[in-house]
Amino acid sequence: MIQSVRRAAAILRELGSGHPHLGVTELSERLGMAKTTVYGLLRSLEADELVERDLDTGRYRLGPALLQLGNAFLDGHELRARSLLWADSLASRTQEAVRVGVPTGASMLVVHHVFRPDNSVQILEVGAAIPWHASALGKARAAFLDAAALDALLAAPLMRLTGRTIVDPAELRRSLETVHADGLAFEDQEAVIGEAEVAAPIFDHDGHPVGAIGVVGPVERLLPAGEPSEDVAAAVKEIARGVSRELGGVRRYARGR
Repeated sequence: MIQSVRRAAAILRELGSGHPHLGVTELSERLGMAKTTVYGLLRSLEADELVERDLDTGRYRLGPALLQLGNAFLDGHELRARSLLWADSLASRTQEAVRVGVPTGASMLVVHHVFRPDNSVQILEVGAAIPWHASALGKARAAFLDAAALDALLAAPLMRLTGRTIVDPAELRRSLETVHADGLAFEDQEAVIGEAEVAAPIFDHDGHPVGAIGVVGPVERLLPAGEPSEDVAAAVKEIARGVSRELGGVRRYARGR
């Protein structure tokens, strides 16, 4: 691998990981690189508008060219393209917001988000990365991974986002066995207090779990008795099957696969 490319990528990731404005010294310390190396890479990234420098503070932030690249990624993503109409249908049936997620490292990246069909103020979540173990989207996919891939996910650090986040690998593995049997995952305030999510996996033509689709909303609506209603569960699984069929997927969602 080309070291300079990996170092430039590390700078971009650091600027996009919750620290949007960082100086050369801060980046050098965080990434363990020499300041001269960081400065040289930043100048090159700035020339291509991948980062930009604040003239008042001298700190750097992500640049506008990344937005163009991100939009190109979304426009060319087959799962997202195949799920657009299905996601609209799911939002209409459940009257809840819908998210479509694909894996990126140990997180699920939201590639499509349909607002809840009412007049409430909502924030577009496309581009958000949610730790897989605190997301119904992530659990729905993880439950259908092969043993080696699942072991790798469970062996990595599991961040606690709320007091309800499951961070014990053994407990998480047991919960995924239930997801695998039901073909449906849900999370109860594990990522955001007061919020719940119900999701089902999406499979490609080889039967691999390539993503998930689900509904997200207030816990009292989505999990009225501690678990999803039959109507919501049925809608989510039916829509996930529809997207999978669009991708040529053949997996079953019934209990006792």
